[in-house]
Amino acid sequence: MQLEALFKQPQALPAVPKIVHELIDSFNSDDISIDEIAKKLAADPVLSARLLRLANSAYYHVSRSIGTVNEALAMLGFVTVRTLVISSGLTGGYKSMPGMDLGRFWRYSLHTAAVAGWLAKKAGINGDQAFTVGLMHSIGELVMHAGMPEQMLQLDKLASPMDARRLDMERTSFGYTFADVGAELARQWRFPIAFAEAIKHFPDPLGHEPFDPASAVLHLSAWRARAEHNGLTPEEMASTVPVAVLQKLGLNADAFLSDMPPLSELAEGLEAMLG
Repeated sequence: MQLEALFKQPQALPAVPKIVHELIDSFNSDDISIDEIAKKLAADPVLSARLLRLANSAYYHVSRSIGTVNEALAMLGFVTVRTLVISSGLTGGYKSMPGMDLGRFWRYSLHTAAVAGWLAKKAGINGDQAFTVGLMHSIGELVMHAGMPEQMLQLDKLASPMDARRLDMERTSFGYTFADVGAELARQWRFPIAFAEAIKHFPDPLGHEPFDPASAVLHLSAWRARAEHNGLTPEEMASTVPVAVLQKLGLNADAFLSDMPPLSELAEGLEAMLG
């Protein structure tokens, strides 16, 4: 199925609350009314409950408990609240998926997001944006599974969605990959162009000019989350870490592997995003 045809399948696209689309639009607008957003968020019981669980989770280390949307905005700031609400909205976009374990998929995506947020600080780029892009970098897999389940289930038999060979197999089968689909979704939903670019180029960040640090951070984060989910030993990680990508970011491979906290600690509390 052509990429354009895939996006015409009504069942292919995730269903997210209107407030999530409004928050995505706020990236492109300077005159956003935060009070208006707070009112709408408070009126969405599912998203506001998730936001408060996340705001009070170990991930954010807040000093006292947060009880309302307005308190969350005051303590965490609009940018972080926006990240959390968009992310929570995305994770609830599909209720079930043939052939895919959605819980496992989103745990892997959350791990990628947590690593991206941590790594972005080291690379001197925006951590909130890196987190959001990390969370949605693989959403193209879900769009493809929802839009053309039979073809995707055939591929799943040969290599799971978390297999390193997956991108090549999708390109060979369809002429595009889940990264292309995720980038197109980001474009259609009017995320900043930088989000779509990072997702599109993350499979091969060194093969694209000019070099985009965000796609390199995403490449490394997805590699680290996959290593965790595939149960790689420290030795296997050391022998497969993308050294050239780290060097291009001015980072050291040994430091990346040894300084980063364990993923369970790094992502502690984020499971609340999965409702």
